[in-house]
Amino acid sequence: MQTPQVEQTPGTLIQSLYETDFYAWTQEQAQLLKDREWNKLDLPNLIEEIESLGKQQRAELRNRLKVLLGHLLKWEYQVERRSRSWLMTIRIQRRDTQELLSENPSLKPYLQEALQKIYESGRDLATGETNLPLKTFPENCPYELEDIFSGRFYPGEPATDDVME
Repeated sequence: MQTPQVEQTPGTLIQSLYETDFYAWTQEQAQLLKDREWNKLDLPNLIEEIESLGKQQRAELRNRLKVLLGHLLKWEYQVERRSRSWLMTIRIQRRDTQELLSENPSLKPYLQEALQKIYESGRDLATGETNLPLKTFPENCPYELEDIFSGRFYPGEPATDDVME
């Protein structure tokens, strides 16, 4: 007994490609857009992927700020362990966060809204990396956004020349 052949419509072929070879699907969708083949686009998955890209930018912003805030806390509360590595992490995270915001200016209003939640993660990071009790660090973010991004702001005692140079 032979298995009946099921004819695949373009929509099911695209859906199948989306599930089996995402990269090939993206290339196909890009070509369909270039060719203005609107009726052949996999709209449900295309919409989902575009929305996902926006969410990824927000997640990257949260992650960078979490690391930055965690290191600012470490810098302030564990003075004796300050290092060039911490300094470089602070500088790189500031630079990369500012670049992300310049490429995605519509994320700027999200910063103030999300700062406290991001701070809580940065506080957890600082606790984990310093072995200091969580209660060592303030419950609410002690830093203003302007300070967080300022290349001149290093909380606590000033850094020694051997770390900064």
